[in-house]
Amino acid sequence: MIINHTYPNGIRLVLEKIPTVRSVTIGLWIGTGSRDENEKNNGISHFIEHMLFKGTETRNAREIAESFDRIGGQVNAFTSKEYTCLYARVLDEHADYAIEILADMLFHSTFDETELQKEKQVVFEEIKMYEDTPDDRVHDLLSQASFGHHPLGFPILGTQTSLETFAPDVLRNHMAGHYLPENIVVSVAGNVDERFIEKAGAVFSDYRAVRSEQPYVKPEFHPGKIAKKKETEQAHLCLGFKGFPIGDENIYPLIVMNNILGGSMSSRLFQEVREERGLAYSIYSYHTAYRDSGLLTIYGGTAADQVDALYETIFHTIRGTLESGITEKELHNSKEQLKGNMMLSLESTSSRMSRNAKNELLLERHRSLDEIVKAIDAVTLDDVHRVARDIFTDEFSCSVISPYGELPKSLSA
Repeated sequence: MIINHTYPNGIRLVLEKIPTVRSVTIGLWIGTGSRDENEKNNGISHFIEHMLFKGTETRNAREIAESFDRIGGQVNAFTSKEYTCLYARVLDEHADYAIEILADMLFHSTFDETELQKEKQVVFEEIKMYEDTPDDRVHDLLSQASFGHHPLGFPILGTQTSLETFAPDVLRNHMAGHYLPENIVVSVAGNVDERFIEKAGAVFSDYRAVRSEQPYVKPEFHPGKIAKKKETEQAHLCLGFKGFPIGDENIYPLIVMNNILGGSMSSRLFQEVREERGLAYSIYSYHTAYRDSGLLTIYGGTAADQVDALYETIFHTIRGTLESGITEKELHNSKEQLKGNMMLSLESTSSRMSRNAKNELLLERHRSLDEIVKAIDAVTLDDVHRVARDIFTDEFSCSVISPYGELPKSLSA
């Protein structure tokens, strides 16, 4: 059972009691990410996330780490394009202690100048590591090709140039404008009960911030093409197609279709590209849903001299899906796999905490598992074929990282 509570200052709490476990996962979710940045401060959301671990008014960085180590807990954080999350997983007996430390990190970080300069070097190294991971980097290039100068096209980590401008006051001002009470969700899942609502209120309900109007510009999809030259063992290819925003009525037909196309080992892309032609070890597709837009991505890694063959095989598979459609067997198998994956993924308190937080933060509603299963079962062949026609048009984006730094020949001709 999921309990929703809104404190007087606007902070929301979502609590799911799971009495069959001995752990609790607590997540502090803030509805801001790299999407809320500009070219000058790109990366600031991610950098703030790092600095939350570097000391508060009562604890230094080492003491924060030791606070969780001494109770056998785990603490971490991440930043996405539309939200930032600080979370901890602990034994149920330490839940009260954990939320006090998390709140201290979120609301009382000092952004010490010495720690800030050290952490800049850490993030610089993170950026370099990311640049040395072309099978990840190529997805950032696809976002850039797809969304252009819109912030959704920016890298979450930022750049070395933008990081150089960050100072304590810059971080505090950004938090003041984006870490608003009504923009914060506390998500808790595990062996806790309603009494935890009062405990959380004691550390969260006094937080205040003044809302500032932030422009929220809907992105336009661009069929951009980007190729980058890099000495790699493989060529990495991404194709992007305009998708659907989160909560759109077409999401369920889309995820069923995507699963058939490239979401599993039995998918058409995996069978055609890897099993039949041996063109790639890694080949898959996925859909990313944002608040007001979406992007369906197809990725494949292959030998540098096989990029054209990989590109043509992907489009051969897409054309087959459009012209011949999918079978009843594929539809049935995809639905069962999606339902199974969903059920299995929710067996941990961490995944339940994340699911509830995203639903509250992005959708502001919670569908039961039975409702989701019903929605998946309701998808028809006609639904899948309609969505495939909507998605796979002549308007698509492309990114490539390879030793040659060239687009597929049919694109560059």
